[in-house]
Amino acid sequence: MAIKAQVLYEFIAEAGNNELSVREGETITILNQNVGGGWIEAQNSSGNVGLVPEDYIEVNSSTHSAPPAQAVGSYDAYNSEPAAHTQGTNGGGAWPATAWSGNDHGNSSGNCDYSGQQQTPTYQQQGSLEDDEWDDESDDGRSAGGYGHAEEGGTAQRGGTLHPSMKISLNKFSFSKTPNPEVFLIGQSPNKGKESLPIYMGEVGPVWLYPQVPLDCVVADPKKGTKMYGLKSYIEYQVTPNTTNRAVNHRYKHFDWLYERLLEKFGSAVPIPCLPDKQITGRFDDDFIKMRMERLQGWMSRMCRHPVVCESDVFQLFINYKDERDWKVGKRKAEKDEVMGPMIFFTVEPEAPDLDPIEVEQKCEMYSRFTKTMDDGVKDLLNVGNLHWKRCTGPLQKEYQKIGKAFQNLSSVFTTSGYTGESALTDALTATGRTYEEIAEIVASQPKQDLHFLLETNNEYKGLLGCFPDTIGVHKAAIDKWKEADRLVAMNKITPQEKVTMAKRLSTMSYSLQAEMNHFHSNRIYDYNRVMRLYLERQVTFYETIAEKLRQALSQYQEL
Repeated sequence: MAIKAQVLYEFIAEAGNNELSVREGETITILNQNVGGGWIEAQNSSGNVGLVPEDYIEVNSSTHSAPPAQAVGSYDAYNSEPAAHTQGTNGGGAWPATAWSGNDHGNSSGNCDYSGQQQTPTYQQQGSLEDDEWDDESDDGRSAGGYGHAEEGGTAQRGGTLHPSMKISLNKFSFSKTPNPEVFLIGQSPNKGKESLPIYMGEVGPVWLYPQVPLDCVVADPKKGTKMYGLKSYIEYQVTPNTTNRAVNHRYKHFDWLYERLLEKFGSAVPIPCLPDKQITGRFDDDFIKMRMERLQGWMSRMCRHPVVCESDVFQLFINYKDERDWKVGKRKAEKDEVMGPMIFFTVEPEAPDLDPIEVEQKCEMYSRFTKTMDDGVKDLLNVGNLHWKRCTGPLQKEYQKIGKAFQNLSSVFTTSGYTGESALTDALTATGRTYEEIAEIVASQPKQDLHFLLETNNEYKGLLGCFPDTIGVHKAAIDKWKEADRLVAMNKITPQEKVTMAKRLSTMSYSLQAEMNHFHSNRIYDYNRVMRLYLERQVTFYETIAEKLRQALSQYQEL
């Protein structure tokens, strides 16, 4: 019996990608459920055949009692179970970044949506996926892990409605509560090998150990590739580190995998900013590819500037793998890493004496207040900047055009008077009208010249600041555990020596948080100084250009 399915959301196929356009509510026939990567092959009511996202359809129970097959390689990254359809976006030494911080869609998204809410994984050990399964995952964001928060109030739940042109966040993972710091406070030290995160006392307080040669990477040269015998397409980028000047190739889902590994390993100690968000349609458009590459560049630059991240084995693998075998072996090793989540604090080695837990709590509260206040300020600037951009490309541009048109209309009226001595005036009026029309175009194009970089920097910091509540939350949870120490000793649940160990390890966590905040503040000062200088320099050029055009218009009028 043919398997029938109901289309839940309208899907517009992209040319040359063997996709099939379907309408919401349409009944289609499933021809092949085992295509993989979150896709099925289907035939619509017109007889056309092509690929449709599996999550866009629901199999009719009357024609097929078994649940639809999960796409090959579609796994929840933290428990290796088939993903449910759930609804789901620096400091120390401040080094120059090569770009500002878009997306070839990955196999499984750890993205944030810039809502200021960083999601924290459960830190369960990920099962090692077979490479073939991992490589077969969809590279266009339509993995079978379900869809995320629909932007602008849309919904992507089963049976819901979704506007076809609306972008949706394709977050796959279901993150849970703040990781339990007990595994560090009173747990046994894991086999950490040679891993070590030294913390030194600098002029501003605790700081991470920075590499002698600052690391940077260039993300460039996007190329379109195919898989599944040409059925599916993807974009691949070249990543070139300054330490080797040897390029390695990565698709977006590889960046996504790196993000997951970094978040799972370092997220309790280091805020890992989100990757640029995904979108369903237009992923091969030149403008989108350019935007994604720019934002991936910004993300990589920020990771390169972090001394903990850039020196980690998983990050070095990503930028320096030698061949396919080296990549796969390194990937499996990273996925089996035992030093994850709060366990990362076992590798932190501060050179300073232990801190008083009360001092630890005070510093934690101070950092929490600052990051929350800065987050509010960044969001406010983004709102104002986006509104100004809309005004420049909308009402303000039209107002200058109207003024220019009014001057030219007045000039046309004057020419009908028949008076021979006013040609110089009418010519000047016409030129003034054209000047205002030119100013209208300059005003409309200016946000791309200066406001773009300011907003991109703030978007980066909005995502980064959204990570801090959970990172600080781990430290607050540790403080709460330490406060329970006396009661736990009285109940014979821990020994007095374990209480002492808890205080010592809480001090280690505090040094880690202080080093991270000092890194953040140093980079914050560098980034905002740089972007504000650029913004104001280009604003000066903008107004000087307008002033020069107005001077030229003025020069055409005679002094009487």
